Amino acid sequence: MGRFGIVWSGQVVTLVGNSVLRFSLVIQAWTVDHQVTQVVALSLCALLPQMLLSPTAGAIVDRCRKRTALQLADLGGLVAVAGLAAVYFLGDMHLWQVYLTVALLGAAAAFQFPALSSAVPLLVGKEQLQRANGLLATAKSVADVGGPALAGLLVVTGGLGVVLWIDLISFALALLTIRLVRMDADTVSATSERKRLGADSLEGLRYLFADPSLRGLTLVFFTVNLVMMFGFTIVQPMILARTGSDVSALASMNAGIGVGGITGGLLLAAWGGPKNRVRGMMLGVIGMCASAQIVMSMVNGVVAWTAAMLMGALLMPIVNSSLQSVIQTKVPKERQGRVFGAVMFVSQISSPIAMAFSGPLADHVFEPQAAAGTGLSGLLRPLVGTGPGSGMAAMLLIAGLLGTGAALWGLARRAIRHIDVLTPDLEKQPAGG
Repeated sequence: MGRFGIVWSGQVVTLVGNSVLRFSLVIQAWTVDHQVTQVVALSLCALLPQMLLSPTAGAIVDRCRKRTALQLADLGGLVAVAGLAAVYFLGDMHLWQVYLTVALLGAAAAFQFPALSSAVPLLVGKEQLQRANGLLATAKSVADVGGPALAGLLVVTGGLGVVLWIDLISFALALLTIRLVRMDADTVSATSERKRLGADSLEGLRYLFADPSLRGLTLVFFTVNLVMMFGFTIVQPMILARTGSDVSALASMNAGIGVGGITGGLLLAAWGGPKNRVRGMMLGVIGMCASAQIVMSMVNGVVAWTAAMLMGALLMPIVNSSLQSVIQTKVPKERQGRVFGAVMFVSQISSPIAMAFSGPLADHVFEPQAAAGTGLSGLLRPLVGTGPGSGMAAMLLIAGLLGTGAALWGLARRAIRHIDVLTPDLEKQPAGG
């Protein structure tokens, strides 16, 4: 795991640096005119380019060496932040430039995920894949937890300029760590096999849906993501409604998510992951739905909410790393960039769909039903309680039940349950150094 550890350390630094910058830019956008729309627009600027570019990014990753792809992703982020730093220090920074930088960072992230995920099998042996994926999950959780806290401190003490310098240095360190590491069998597929980029961008989705086992796993993955995002979208407003807008309760819950994600990733790295990856993935989904959605909807109080979300976040690295290791061992390395790009697209497209429906349903259907004691909210009153937020709790409960049902359906499907027999692993990956 030595070579992977070097690359991983560089990615931790740049993920934390990006998290610090994103949160600092949220503060910057909010201070302009205190409009929530500005903050939401920033989130969309990060999400949409990453989601829409993922299939094409995966195709490009497969057309070059993984080491080169990782360097290009980090270099793209470096150039974007350098541009914002230049206009900031010249004293001519505007909000549209902030939006553009966040969009460019989202585009760079579209390349980073498929490049890094497909590079892992070149750095570690097959038996170490789930450990390595667990450490990647830990890196993301560390960034999600430490970034906002560090950003708040740096913005107050040094301002946005210090944050920009730190992010530039983090990208430079990530580039250096990649340069220091040799990747086994880091080759490029023959030029004659390539299609036009547009057609090649869809190849990852075609590959996933051509194999019955991978197709079933992808459909379960999409369904689970969709219903879980539908529920998680209203968790924060539910807590604010049930506590009378107590921000400290929200902060405690978010801290629980971060601690759970870090702990789960570290435990997975030490354990090595379940031997039966599909069973481990589906049981992990059931555990996440049971704790972070079903139990979350029925309990009350900051401690209970934090514990429920912590447990769900703890299980998430098992689910994600199991899926990643399935692809890393069953998809030829020359196609992994496109397939991982397709996986990112499938997972992220659920977010805008869920957001589009959950907010209006909460405001115009479930909360009014809860107040009147009618409909599904009224039927679920004995489980989710009454008062403000109980309609959203009913939505969360329904989402948890649907997610559990999707995971059970996956376990019941022979094509998914016996994926290791029907779609055997490829040849043994090269041992890591």
